[in-house]
Amino acid sequence: MHAFREVETAAYCPRKLYYRLRSPAESTPETVERRRELAFEYERLLSDDRALRRAPIEVTPTTFRSRLGCARASFDCWDELVDPPERELFVRGRECQGIVHKLIETDPPTLSLCFGGRPPERGVWEPQSVRLMAAAKALSWEREQSVTRAFAEYPAYGVIREVEVDARRVAAYRAAVRTADAIDGPPARVDNRSKCTPCEFRADCGVRTRSLRSLLGG
Repeated sequence: MHAFREVETAAYCPRKLYYRLRSPAESTPETVERRRELAFEYERLLSDDRALRRAPIEVTPTTFRSRLGCARASFDCWDELVDPPERELFVRGRECQGIVHKLIETDPPTLSLCFGGRPPERGVWEPQSVRLMAAAKALSWEREQSVTRAFAEYPAYGVIREVEVDARRVAAYRAAVRTADAIDGPPARVDNRSKCTPCEFRADCGVRTRSLRSLLGG
């Protein structure tokens, strides 16, 4: 049984997952926790200028409110999304388990995961899509209902993206599960070394990252 985070990491870098599985369990950074809390404060932040000024947002207050205003106008389940009937819910599926940050009791049910980082220009990052599919499949298994959509929230940026549970995304999730299942030794290093620079396991992994100066021939 894999944690949602494990299949997300497998989609990002199998070698990183190998080292993470052999490391002590990590607590969620306080910065990420505080950003996730913003996802439960949207209505207050839309109306309370003082609260918004003090909030750990990464865009201007005007941009933050504009983005949330667009989301409120776009999503039919806005009221349940900002004040979900169930939050921080543990779900266990056939292959994966983990925490769903918001459960919206639509028919069929809808879930939301809140991410502490920056969103891409469009859609969601591929590893986060895999995590969303892991959560959707686990909820579907537990409830014995199809889950056809999910939300990815980037609260510090005021961004909420609706994600369809479709064949392409599910296939990427299945591939990540197979990768996680197969790990019994250090996998090959990824070709995209830009992933290595922020990785907390790069010293153990032995990847040497090059500075901008060296890449320019300095």
